[in-house]
Amino acid sequence: MNYGRNFCFLLLKKINSMENPFELIIERLNAIERLLYQLKERQTNMNGPVKDENEWMNVKQIAEYLSLTVPTIYSKISRRELPYYKRGRRAYFKKKDIDDWILQARRKTVAEIEQEAIDTFKSMKRKK
Repeated sequence: MNYGRNFCFLLLKKINSMENPFELIIERLNAIERLLYQLKERQTNMNGPVKDENEWMNVKQIAEYLSLTVPTIYSKISRRELPYYKRGRRAYFKKKDIDDWILQARRKTVAEIEQEAIDTFKSMKRKK
């Protein structure tokens, strides 16, 4: 009888010292839920759901993508500053075209400008 009592006591002690598997599951589910919420927030905060660089985008999506207002986009369209496609009264854009357009506006660093000057100077000396 004493053995059975000690066994039950030890078993209860062991069970109490172990983590509750349901609590672990709940903790993990909460962690997954937080991660999913963060992913959803990131996607919402991203500049539209454009995934493919060849996907067509509208004026509103381009405005969000470039962090500009819609009237600014229309202004850039009218001055032909942005690459776009037009069908009827609507303007359409490809993400790749816009990315290429942004890359063309890259400003050179001082080191790059100095290196170009040195290269130009060296090439002028060789020609003489």
